[in-house]
Amino acid sequence: MNLSLSDIVPPLRWTAPSQVEPIASDPGLPDAWWQALPLGRACAAVGTGQVASRLADLTTACWAHLVLGDILPLLRFTHPEESLQTPGPRESVRDLYVEVIDKLLATEPVGEQAGAPVPPALPDRPMPEVIDEIFARLDDRQRAIARDRLYFDTSLHPGQAQRATLDELAQRFSVTRERIRQIERDLRDHVAGWLNGPSAAPLNAHLSWLRTRLGSAVPADDLAAAVPWHRTELITLAIPAWRFVRTLLTGYEQVDGWMIAGGADELRDKTRQLFADGPRPLEEAVSLVAQLGIREDVADRWLASVPHLRVMDGHIVPWPRSMGDKAEAVLTVAHAPLTPEDIQGRIGEDYSLVGIRNQLAADERFIRLDRSKYGLRSWGGDEYLGIREMIIREIERAGGEASVSTVVDNLTSHYDVSESSIRAYAGGPGFERTQRGYIRVAGQDQAEPYQPRRDVSMTRRCFRSRDGRWWHRVDVNAEHLRGSGSPLPTGFAAHLGMAPGGQLTASTASGEVVISWHNQPTIGSIRHVLAEYNASEGDHVFLTVSDGGELLTRFLPAAGAGLPAINHALHLIGYTAPVASEAEGLRLIGARIGLPEGSVREDVLDRLRERGDRDIIRFLP
Repeated sequence: MNLSLSDIVPPLRWTAPSQVEPIASDPGLPDAWWQALPLGRACAAVGTGQVASRLADLTTACWAHLVLGDILPLLRFTHPEESLQTPGPRESVRDLYVEVIDKLLATEPVGEQAGAPVPPALPDRPMPEVIDEIFARLDDRQRAIARDRLYFDTSLHPGQAQRATLDELAQRFSVTRERIRQIERDLRDHVAGWLNGPSAAPLNAHLSWLRTRLGSAVPADDLAAAVPWHRTELITLAIPAWRFVRTLLTGYEQVDGWMIAGGADELRDKTRQLFADGPRPLEEAVSLVAQLGIREDVADRWLASVPHLRVMDGHIVPWPRSMGDKAEAVLTVAHAPLTPEDIQGRIGEDYSLVGIRNQLAADERFIRLDRSKYGLRSWGGDEYLGIREMIIREIERAGGEASVSTVVDNLTSHYDVSESSIRAYAGGPGFERTQRGYIRVAGQDQAEPYQPRRDVSMTRRCFRSRDGRWWHRVDVNAEHLRGSGSPLPTGFAAHLGMAPGGQLTASTASGEVVISWHNQPTIGSIRHVLAEYNASEGDHVFLTVSDGGELLTRFLPAAGAGLPAINHALHLIGYTAPVASEAEGLRLIGARIGLPEGSVREDVLDRLRERGDRDIIRFLP
């Protein structure tokens, strides 16, 4: 017998050699023996039990998702019931393989020449004629039921014709639906009986080959193109042969244009698990899914079809649900800083540019590496902090004072900032000249930070989010829309680290916003921010400044008419999700204004009165 193990175990032919070799190698056999050595000689060298053990190990490690009949098609004839099951315990699988291999070796004729080729089991007439033989003696009613119900394929008529129902066929032939059901059952039994007979041997051999050809998942139209005769019309049923063949491929389901062995959800989950550690190059990804029985020529299409995976820049990327996780995936693949606009374009979904900017600024995974570019904090590198803060950083690195030229050279070589802007900031408030002409941070002998009369938790229209940041609510009016500056509460300004006489420059994608404190804290024009939101009078913008000096904003349109009182109060603290009760709403308000967990209604109302949030109190009678 000249058959190798690969000849009787189809998955050996499409599983990557790098997966097979560590498991199947045996010190008593040559390299790649499963392909190069006749099965009889391999068994004679190490014993049938050892060969079966290696095959059982491969089954457990690589093909546990396949039914046994797909791994060793001979089982369909020797053990029909077991052949339809997925592998069980390793020892029971091994014993099953030993039995089948022994039977196969026992069939070898005594006088067979060692090198004689095994003749293929080919029919003596075209395969469609062989299949037509099944239906040749059926009457018109039986053929109609076979054509319009048993072998109907909805993918050929999307949104149009549907598989005939029992009632439709019963009405067509003036019989009961139970009679149609009986005829359908008889047809199935008739086909099953024929498949167990000798006339079906060529077709059964073709089905075994076809399962190997298809693998674990294949585009559904691949079945029609697998061999030329699949497209040939069956004379008896007036349908292409592949539609009949499709029904014989038990264990496959057709989902979203794919034929998938086993369960679609299971195979998709296994595919996603391969990329749990992050993006992989496409070439590597193709090799990985080959472990699941997916052919290399369809692997890229399979990967693109699996939910929560995406093909991006030659990589397969786990594609999670949150915006932050998607931005992280984009930067991981790019491996270079990107602008928020670039990240938005690569995500390609309905995320606002403002939302992406806020996420990049607020999420610790990201770091601003230039005026308009972000990267991953894990890459390292100096953070872009705003020109004033970066000048301070350069001065600190130089030991407390530095020449303006050195600061200019260092910053312009690393960041997209102009020399004139750096010199303007260096000559402005917050810096002073030393005797030798260098600059240092002004007022370094000031010891204590400014203490406002009221801290931020006691400041009107200031609210704490779940991440611990405090935000100030700006109620948009005509002056804001015209571009005028507006006052900020002293408690909020002090929370940002400011003090009387100080100035803070916060950056945005469309320019810088200056917060200064002379007689009282004042924020400059936010007109360009409001324009991005298309804001109107009565809308709200919640704002704060990140540790990196970026102005973070959240937009909230004015509350709609008819909103329940508790929801209106929550709207003013920036909370828009539904709540189960007024008590739940009061708990949320208490948390947002800095009260401890367990505070009661009166505690919340007292704190709101003390802060001056009368607009909220009027919705909490």
